Amino acid sequence: MKNTKKINSTSIIAVLVLSAFIATFNETILNVALSGIMKEMSVTVATVQWLITAYMIVTSVMVPITAFLIQTFKTRNLFFSALGLLLIGTVCAACSGSFVMLLISRMIQALGTGMMIPIMMNTVLLVSPKEKIGSSMAICVCAVTLGPAFGPTVSGIILQYFSWHILFIILIPIIVLVMIAGKFALANVGEITKPKIDYLSIVLSTIGLATIIYGISGINGSDIKVTLLSFIIGIMCMIIFIKRQISLEQPMLNLSPFKYPKFVIGSLLVMVAMMTIFTMNVMLPMFMEGSLGTTTFGAAISLLPAVLCNGIAAAIGGKIYDKYGVKWLVPVGVGIITIFIFILSFSSSETSLIKIIITYMFIGIGVGLTMSPSQTHALNQLPKEYYPHGVAIVNTLQQVSAAIGSSLFMGIMSSVQVKTLAVEHVTSEVAVATGFSSATMVAFGIVLIGLILSFAFGRSKRDVKSNKSTILE
Repeated sequence: MKNTKKINSTSIIAVLVLSAFIATFNETILNVALSGIMKEMSVTVATVQWLITAYMIVTSVMVPITAFLIQTFKTRNLFFSALGLLLIGTVCAACSGSFVMLLISRMIQALGTGMMIPIMMNTVLLVSPKEKIGSSMAICVCAVTLGPAFGPTVSGIILQYFSWHILFIILIPIIVLVMIAGKFALANVGEITKPKIDYLSIVLSTIGLATIIYGISGINGSDIKVTLLSFIIGIMCMIIFIKRQISLEQPMLNLSPFKYPKFVIGSLLVMVAMMTIFTMNVMLPMFMEGSLGTTTFGAAISLLPAVLCNGIAAAIGGKIYDKYGVKWLVPVGVGIITIFIFILSFSSSETSLIKIIITYMFIGIGVGLTMSPSQTHALNQLPKEYYPHGVAIVNTLQQVSAAIGSSLFMGIMSSVQVKTLAVEHVTSEVAVATGFSSATMVAFGIVLIGLILSFAFGRSKRDVKSNKSTILE
């Protein structure tokens, strides 16, 4: 870190944030193209969903592994490796003529995404001036949240005129340009300690996370035995993984951040915020199309105001954090989410589209004010040597919470919808609205727990500044 003052932190942050945005944008870029791919490649709904599920699994697996890689390889090498994998996967996806090739291409893309997120977070923590750490982290969180949020909107517009192949073709020159920018802007930061590779830890974390997320994704399926077996295998692997990390002198993922209570609370608040925004971006289009009668294009555009509000609120929240800390900021953010999720839970087939759009805009604002300050303050509790592991833990939990949220709430929505149609013999529009309302009410209960936690999370302005001067200088 001796050269930190000589480098251009603004350029480094800009390149990393853009790279992470492109990587996470890929996570949801096919969400609105699944129906077309399913017909074109003659695959079932359960099969085509693997284009999303596999991406989430590989990304989640790579995040903790990258915590080890950050301490082993230079920043620039990791950056170009991550973008290189993303580029290779994108080119292969654009050329895919079969489902298997497209699936493999998506998994290669996910390898790059899983690496890029922790590379960005860890590097920004190291190069940002301490008085601007909140604003810098807010921009990073924007990349992670706005990327997946913009995916369905942008792809929905493009698919009105072109095939799904164009979604990947457009990204190829953008990735190349970012790699060129990285060559000139990026510098090597952080200390290379080259810890010993523990292959068993890599295997355990890979199997554990993959089978848990697979089990979560299979909640909506009919084969309950496979789902339960996946959970059991995943949990056993993660228990062994945790015990092994505690016993190793040089663990692959240092679990010491969990010794800091406010890191734990902050991580949980990040999970609540991520679960909310990611799940609503999946459920709301289904509700608007199935109950309110909007088109795919109309549903995609209806999400855009909330996406923009989320980005603006995150930037403002970062500046507020830098000045005042999280004592009231995070409770206000979670409070806004709680109030408007509650309002959204009363939606019906008679609810106007404009009311849905405005309500979701406020939810986006609440997430923006919550997620970035929570993550920044959680990581600020840690000594610098724990940054790679803290970043890996938080970002792994983000991916897992997105998987849990989408599977849990979509399962509730689907189940209630089917029961409503069978028992009450109502219209499909009313059944969709009833399912959406029930799932959103469960989401309200989870966010309410987050609101309670948020009051135990904050600190005074003096405490925050004192903490920063201890940790970041």
